[in-house]
Order: sequence, then structure tokens, then C-alpha cells
Amino acid sequence: MNVLGYLRGLLIRHRRFVCLLPLTLLASLLACCPPCVFASDYAPEAAPILQKIYSFDLDGAISEAHGLEQARPEDPLGFLLEAEALGWKIWCTSAEYKYGFTDARRRPKLPRDQRYLELAAKVISLAEAQLKKQETAPMHFYAGMGQALAARLYGLRGENRNIARAGVRAREQFLQALQLDPNFADADFGLGLYNYYVDTLGTIAKILRFFMGIPGGSKQDGIRQLEIAIANGQLSRQDASFYLALNSIKYDQNYDRALQLISPLAEAYPSNPLFLLLRGDALAKLGRNPQAIASYRAAEAVPVRDPECAARVQALARASLEALNSSPSPPDSTVPPH
Repeated sequence: MNVLGYLRGLLIRHRRFVCLLPLTLLASLLACCPPCVFASDYAPEAAPILQKIYSFDLDGAISEAHGLEQARPEDPLGFLLEAEALGWKIWCTSAEYKYGFTDARRRPKLPRDQRYLELAAKVISLAEAQLKKQETAPMHFYAGMGQALAARLYGLRGENRNIARAGVRAREQFLQALQLDPNFADADFGLGLYNYYVDTLGTIAKILRFFMGIPGGSKQDGIRQLEIAIANGQLSRQDASFYLALNSIKYDQNYDRALQLISPLAEAYPSNPLFLLLRGDALAKLGRNPQAIASYRAAEAVPVRDPECAARVQALARASLEALNSSPSPPDSTVPPH
């Protein structure tokens, strides 16, 4: 879901932790309220908003999320969906083309991002209030997603201590959700991304992680859990596909798998330029230049309502095309050191 994406980890680059949390974790959070209801019972109400998010009608999604917030002010769902939509905007305006692919890598502190952090805090507080009444897997999942949302922005800002605190708390909530319901596949999504990213840390980073008390993870477990979410997730299927595709390019250089994962998203949501750009990156890495050019140009042609995001998409498409045109062979697959 776009948002819905979970901890893109506690990465350290240039001796700093950088959490690359997927800016779309939220869709998987469509759990339940009241606490005795399962997440799937809310899917019909969430589906139209998620459709707008994935179709990149982010303002429309935010408007509909406001309606849910007003109708059910004690339910985290509407606030999660609004944060998910805002998270896509943040991802878009923070993205850059580098190392042969587009990714959101850094962002300065901006006053307008305060709403996003307020929504993350609201999701956490509402979920915790419900957990005091009755402990359920969906509410633990909500609480974990709220922490993951905050960690995502902290990661882009390079706020290392905040990243670590939020990341560890999110992991605890996802584990509790799976303890209560081992078949809660959307919790596998969040925990899977945590495990994947923590295991990509370099040697120095792993030593620092040990002294900071940050729990470890297994990359293979992370991939397995993401695949569970893709196969069985009620609400995290698209997000899991997007982030596993991105990671397949960024860390595994498995471009065939990346293309297999992102192509269905790009075909189902042709008005989402970020899906089209990622598909172009996978095709370019495979040396399929004509198809990559077509995907980049399709992204460039998408009408994006947000002016800042629209300008960034245009710049990303141009940079992608220029890199492809300047290299007749597949672009350099070098990735940044871990």
C-alpha cells in the first residue's frame, strides 16, 4: 500500500543510523476498532481510500480519511490512512535518483511535517487506549504502525536516537500482535521489514547496534515474512510488494524479482508515478532500455496535483532518462555502502 510500509530499518551510513522506513506502511494498519473486530472487517471502508492512495489521488484520500476520523474519533484507522497519504507526499518530495534507482533518502526538518508526526502520535494513543480495555492483535498492530510512521520521518531527518526508540517499540508491538494471532499476516509485513533492514547493517553498525540494545534480525526471515504479507495480507499486500521490489534492487541486485513484484502495481495503478519509476529502474538494471524508457516517460506524463511532488517526479524522470541515454549498457548497479 504505499503506506503502508514498515521500518526500513536502523541503517547506518557514514557512521550514522538512517531509518528508511517505507513511506507507505499504513494501509496494512487497517485493523479494527472496537478491539473485538478483525482487521478484515474494516477493509470495505478502507478500500476506497486505499484505492485513491495507490492511484496517487492523495488529496482525495486525505479528504475521505477526515470523514472517517470525524465519524469514528476513537478509531485509529482514519488517522492512519491520512498519515499514509501524507507519507506518500513526503516520499515523493524527498526522493532522488542515485545509484541507478529512485529512493527517498533524506529530508530537512520542515514545519509542515508536524501534522504527520501528530497523526503518528494520535494513532499510538488511540491504539493504546483500546489496548487498556482489551488486548488484541489489531490494536498492537496499530500501535506498532504509529511508531513505524514516526521512525520513517526520523530516518529521513537523520534523528538517530528517535529512530532507534521508535523502531524498537514498533517491533515489540508487531511481535505481540503475532503472539496473539500467528496468522495476522499484516503484522508479518511490519516485522519483516524490520528484520530485513536490521540484517543489512554493516559490521561497525552491528557492533553499535549491540551496544545500543537494538534487537537483531534475519534478512531471510524478513523476506519470508514479506512474502507472507504479499500472499495473505489483508491490507499490506501492495506495500509489501513495493518495498520488497525496492529492496531487491537496492540491496540484493535481484532485478528480475524486483520487476516481478513492481509490474503488477504499475499496471494496476498507472496513475502512480512512483510505481512507474521503480518499474523503469528494474527494467534499466536488466538492460531492457526501450521498456525502461517507456516506463520513465509514462511516469513523466502522469498529472500530479501536488505542485512540489509534480516537479520532483518530472526531475526524477528526466534524471532517469538521462542516465539511461548516457549508458548503452545497464546502469551501474553500485549501491551505497552499508
